Amino acid sequence: MVILLFAAAFDVRLKVKRYEIMTDRVTNPLKIALITDLHGCRYGKEEKRLIRAIDNQQPDIILLGGDICDDVIPDDNVEYLLREIAGRYPCYYVTGNHEYWSGRIDDMMEMFRSYGVTVLNGSVDKITINEQRIMVCGVTDPDAVLYTGDGVETKTQLEHIRSEADRNSYRLLLSHRPELFGLYLQYDFDLVLAGHAHGGQWRLPGFINGVFAPDQGWFPKYAGGIYVAGDTAMIVSRGLARESTKVPRIFNRPELVIVTITPCENK
Repeated sequence: MVILLFAAAFDVRLKVKRYEIMTDRVTNPLKIALITDLHGCRYGKEEKRLIRAIDNQQPDIILLGGDICDDVIPDDNVEYLLREIAGRYPCYYVTGNHEYWSGRIDDMMEMFRSYGVTVLNGSVDKITINEQRIMVCGVTDPDAVLYTGDGVETKTQLEHIRSEADRNSYRLLLSHRPELFGLYLQYDFDLVLAGHAHGGQWRLPGFINGVFAPDQGWFPKYAGGIYVAGDTAMIVSRGLARESTKVPRIFNRPELVIVTITPCENK
């Protein structure tokens, strides 16, 4: 029994975590794959395990929610991933804090762009998926201001996004930071997707959702899961970091998040 409990606690196999959002703002289902906090970690030879998990879900769009690269681990595994997915799925990326900590942010941004990934930096892309208009919005990590000297404050980015808003489209916001949910709520997004918290690193399922998260501290409010306020939902991924973390994950398997947005009339 003790051995089984220990094995479950330290299980770091990739899992697929699914969410369904019902709304009257779409007319056809939309499937999103959310990848956050990879930190350049390895998922099989040339990332085949992660790539296979994505392909098995057949998403309509892939969102890369920051800290895909790391400030210590090389970018090889990230390149393997991008090489396989970027040509087959629409891919969008926002930065995370570790990418700025690396001192290589310009090289990293060029790498994403070279594979055809759209980098969102306080910007909006209005696209059509499954015969419906979707607004894909994204903000850079706040550490851009600290580490580059020419970053733009998150609120300023959100104001620009609002000026570009299409009220008739479903509005997605991709951001690395879940702790800013109160700010995001001021801008009428339908769905916010974030990471950064690493699931609180340690969990006690059913009792404690997370023990500690960066920029939230002990027992974080937004460790991982779905959070709803008014007409806006936020989904926080527990991320994919494994060998990059000094503290092991406990009862907190790394996850590929799949969000299916479903029209209300389908139910």
